[in-house]
Amino acid sequence: MNTMSTSPLILAVVLPLIAAVTQILLTGHSRAQRAATVVFSALVMATGVWLLLAVRGGGPLFVDFGGWDAPVGIRFQADMLSAVMVAVTGLIAFCGAVHSFAEVPHGQERRGFHSLFFFLIFGVTGAFLTADLFNLYVWFEVMLLASFVLLALGGGRKAIEGAVKYVTLNIAASLVFLVGIGVVYGSLGTLNFEDIAQRIAAGGGEGGAGVRAAAVLLMLAFGVKAGLFPLYAWLPSSYHTPSHTVSAVFAGLLTKVGVYSLFRVMGTAFASEADFLMPLLFWVSLLTMVIGGVGAACQVHTRRILSFHIISQIGYMTFALSLGTVEALAAGIFFVIFNIFAKTNLFFAASVIDRIGGGENLKHTGGLYRTAPWLSVLFLISALGLAGIPPLSGFWGKFALIRETLVLGHGFGAFVLLATGMITLFSMTKIWAEAFWKEPPEGEAIEKRPVGPAHVVPMVVLAAGTVVLGLYPEPFFEIFRTAAEQILQTPTMP
Repeated sequence: MNTMSTSPLILAVVLPLIAAVTQILLTGHSRAQRAATVVFSALVMATGVWLLLAVRGGGPLFVDFGGWDAPVGIRFQADMLSAVMVAVTGLIAFCGAVHSFAEVPHGQERRGFHSLFFFLIFGVTGAFLTADLFNLYVWFEVMLLASFVLLALGGGRKAIEGAVKYVTLNIAASLVFLVGIGVVYGSLGTLNFEDIAQRIAAGGGEGGAGVRAAAVLLMLAFGVKAGLFPLYAWLPSSYHTPSHTVSAVFAGLLTKVGVYSLFRVMGTAFASEADFLMPLLFWVSLLTMVIGGVGAACQVHTRRILSFHIISQIGYMTFALSLGTVEALAAGIFFVIFNIFAKTNLFFAASVIDRIGGGENLKHTGGLYRTAPWLSVLFLISALGLAGIPPLSGFWGKFALIRETLVLGHGFGAFVLLATGMITLFSMTKIWAEAFWKEPPEGEAIEKRPVGPAHVVPMVVLAAGTVVLGLYPEPFFEIFRTAAEQILQTPTMP
């Protein structure tokens, strides 16, 4: 790890904050706010790519703020996994910013949408780059505050109800997280990820029961944040209520921060003390896959189907962590990145279905295959990828994970992975058959609203990313193997 060329790391942290403050100053000037949103989101994306290239070329980066070295001071650091996540966050921020032009009403813009959007990206980026537990908690709270207001911004009854459910369960998880932090500090005297791992490996501190209790509390908190079974109720109750732009960005990023935290904390900091939790995570992950998939199959509302699918796909990611090998975790990271692309794109597709199909209730729409063939193609790229149809990118992540599962002798786990893929295919086929293939319902006047470049461009970008991941998986797997190795190795404090 080195301190050279830390500019992209520092800029990745502060740029979203600068953007959020700038948007506050521009309140009341809608055109200026929109222009600033595009410029800043493009800069956030470029900075993420810069950070990824810097880490890939020179190894992990870190910077200590406030003049105190870690583990005492506040440290931000970027290894391969965090750099990849920041780069992808920048891409989603840019696509969400463009999409917001068509979907976010002027009233919500006046009430602070643009500044809240960048505060959300600020929290997500900080969570990916922080190096200690307490600051991870702080970044989660930044995300929670921004996301709660974004959910409630529409002002309708459904939006308020979804926001209350969302914030109630997430505040409970935050309290559990805070208690876990206290137990960690009381047992080990440190909160820095790498220092925690070293002290546990060396048998330092009180360790023992206190560390194991902290591991349980942290896994519970991150399980809520990620949407694991049975802690997922907040997600399908809230993700279908705000504007489609907000839903899409949430779907792409928020639960992935919970998954990332599980990777980071359980894979690195508590690796030698969390082994007893991995069998539990194994079975919880399988249940998450199945319950999420079955929940999706029972829905008739497009975004509720997609929301339950978020839960199901999270199970694949945490299942990879439970196996505990480099190949499994690399497959899990591949699946995380693909899922961010595909799931965000499917929520963007839901916004177009709503506009030209007459709503999101599948019983009251139809015929989009003929009226919007471009939408059909973009939808299928992401939908069939989620189901694991070759040669789309979702296939490679599932293939690698199933192969490693069989190598480790977990035949039942491999069977559940395959079965869940079939359930996913059924749900995606359900949307296709109802919204795209069948004729529009007779006797119902479908009110169509215009679709413009702000809808199409983000979908094309994300679909292209999905196709590239599928056609050229090996270079990405190499990056993700490096990320997995860095997560699973015992770190040394620089």
